Amino acid sequence: MAHPSDSKFSGNVSASAGASGVVPTGDARSGKTGRTRPFTLPGCSAIITGASSGLGAEFARQLRLTASTLVLAARSGDALEKLKAELGNGQLQVHVVACDLSTDAGRAALWEKVSTLPTPPNLLINNAGLGDYGEFMAAPEARIHSQIDLNITALTMLTHEFVARTQATEDRPSAVINISSLASTTPVPDLAVYAATKSYVSSLTEGLAIELESRHIRLLAVCPGPTPTNFGKNARREADKDIDRSGQDLLTVPPQRVVSSALHSLEAGHRRMFPGKRVALAAFLFEKMPRWMMRGILTARYRRAMSKS
Repeated sequence: MAHPSDSKFSGNVSASAGASGVVPTGDARSGKTGRTRPFTLPGCSAIITGASSGLGAEFARQLRLTASTLVLAARSGDALEKLKAELGNGQLQVHVVACDLSTDAGRAALWEKVSTLPTPPNLLINNAGLGDYGEFMAAPEARIHSQIDLNITALTMLTHEFVARTQATEDRPSAVINISSLASTTPVPDLAVYAATKSYVSSLTEGLAIELESRHIRLLAVCPGPTPTNFGKNARREADKDIDRSGQDLLTVPPQRVVSSALHSLEAGHRRMFPGKRVALAAFLFEKMPRWMMRGILTARYRRAMSKS
C-alpha cells in the first residue's frame, strides 16, 4: 500500500466527490475556517521530496505549468537529472539535490540549495517515505530505524525548517502537503511500523494545521490507498509470504489521480483527504468500526496468511 475528520461521512459518496473525483473526509468536508486565503498554485515555488519517482515525480510533472520554481530532492541524482530534463519548459526553474533526507547532513544539503534561491519556497511536499513488509521481529533493526528516520524525523524537521523560512502572508499563504496513507487509519499486521509512522504523519498534520493557521500556512495530509509506484518493491514485498491483501485492487488509484486530487484539495482548503471514493469509504469504515471488530478482522486475515506461508 502506498497508503492511509471528524464530522460525519457524506451519505452520498458520488455526490460528494465533485468533478475531480476527490472525496474529502473530516476537515476536508467541514474544516474551512475562512481566516486564511486559499493557497493558489500559479507562481508557487515548491520543494518536493522523494521526487525521483512515483508520487514525487508526478507532483513535479503536474506543477510544471503552474510553478515558478521546483526544488527536487531524492537519493538518486541520475533520476532527478532525468526528471529535470523532462520538465524543462524554458520558464520553470528546476533545482535538484541528491541527498539522503533521513540524515541531518542530507537535510542540511537541501536547505543549503534552498538558501540560494531569491525567495524562500512557499510550498513543501513531504513525499519521501519508506515501508517494510514482513513480520516485525524478522525486520533488521536498520530497516526499522530507516522508516522512523525518514517517515517521522525527516518529515517533522523539514516541516519545522520550512515554516521557519517561508514568508507567508495573508495575501500569499504558504502550504505543506504531507503524504500519509490509508494505513494511518488502522493497524496493519506485517506493515506495523509503516502504518504507525503514517498515523503520526496524519496526526501531526492536523495538529499543525490548527497551530499554524495564524501564520497563514496551510497543511494537508494526503492519505492514498494502494498506488502503482515503486513502494512495494522498495518495501521488499514477498508475494508468497505477504499478509492476505485480497480486495486491495478495488482501492487502487493511479498516481496521476492521487496528485491531481491532492492539489485540488490543497487549493480548496482541505486538511486531510483520501483520493478516490472507495478509499474514502474504506477510511470512514476503518475509523468508525469498533476496535474489537477491527482487531477480529485483522487477526483472522493475519492467521489465514500465516497458515499459507
